[in-house]
Amino acid sequence: MSGGNSSISRDQLAGNFNRLGVGNSPAWRGQQARREIRSVPEGGCGTADKSPGELGCEEEGRSSKQGATLPREQRESVRLSLVKRKKDFKYMEKVNGRRINVLEGLELHTAVFSAVEQRRIVDCIYDFLEKGRKGMLRERTYSEPRKWMRGKGRVTIQFGCCYNYAVDKHGNPPGIIRDEEVDPIPPLLKVMIKRMVAWHVLPPTCIPNSCIVNIYDKDDCIPPHIDHHDFVRPFCTVSFLSECRILFGTELKVLGPGEFSGSTAIPLPVGSVLILNGNAADVAKHCVPAVPSKRISITFRKMDDSKLPYQFSPEPDLQNLQPLRYPPKAVPVQQNQGQSSPIPAAHNLEIDKHQNNQNPDVHCDQSNPIKLTINSPVKIYQDDFPPLGSGSSAHPNRTTRSFRQ
Repeated sequence: MSGGNSSISRDQLAGNFNRLGVGNSPAWRGQQARREIRSVPEGGCGTADKSPGELGCEEEGRSSKQGATLPREQRESVRLSLVKRKKDFKYMEKVNGRRINVLEGLELHTAVFSAVEQRRIVDCIYDFLEKGRKGMLRERTYSEPRKWMRGKGRVTIQFGCCYNYAVDKHGNPPGIIRDEEVDPIPPLLKVMIKRMVAWHVLPPTCIPNSCIVNIYDKDDCIPPHIDHHDFVRPFCTVSFLSECRILFGTELKVLGPGEFSGSTAIPLPVGSVLILNGNAADVAKHCVPAVPSKRISITFRKMDDSKLPYQFSPEPDLQNLQPLRYPPKAVPVQQNQGQSSPIPAAHNLEIDKHQNNQNPDVHCDQSNPIKLTINSPVKIYQDDFPPLGSGSSAHPNRTTRSFRQ
């Protein structure tokens, strides 16, 4: 394996397949074959013939010792079994006289994208950054504001729809501008969507048809907000290049340029997928304080049908996606004394295993390095991925919506 991945023997893989019962169903294998899509060449933004389980990366599932590539369904099943999912986030706040869990609906999935795949995705984003700077994208696709102060300067690239963060010079209010066109979702990002649906990260009832790429330089941030309801729930954010914190709470305060205080903070490991739904999407606001190093995030969202751009055409290859029929295997957990949240036990496989000295076991931070007010019992497991480099306008808080407890 490339990128420092530890090799795994054929016997180890075979034992794991037998344990999972993978690949025994002809119908299951046939479903995978029918889901083949065009591959992505080097550079990350073209078209080709890979499945959503591969993202165009030949390195996945290959034994460097044996020199043989396993069947696609077995490679994908092993990768699927390694995905870690945390869905028990909890932080209680008083809203309209009642104490509710404002993090209800929040999920964190790791090991969805390997280090090799992350590099391919980052390369693709930087290709679009270069195209945007050269004027090769549609006018509202690319935006790079002048960085005149700390926290101002985050580059955005929008695909699928033009979202207006604030009232613009034409008087358009915040939300989707239906008579503006932007570039369509690139092939590699559509493969990401297929992967997340296939691997039970996103539900097939809410397949994204738009996305926005945020490219952060050091000290860039995203201020407190609730995502506009021109987009339905759930939606998700995928993180690349460096870890950062995301703050949640019904009351997030601005302390200074790029500095915010909030009730609780969740670390976003490199390569992780954060799902926002329920109270976490509609009751709690969220923000990203000034980041300590370069970062890229991709937020995938489905537009409300009544808000689709007038010239919008659905992507044919994003229709009727379904998750793999083999359900994700529950990850064994071990409870650490004094911790309220379980920690997934270590897997016995050596696939895509990286040592990350810069990312030790991460917790909901209770320190105060960026003037945060944090009090959270949440514990997050160690991320599998190393960093690949150095380091919307607010919607009224809809506290009238039904809360989940």
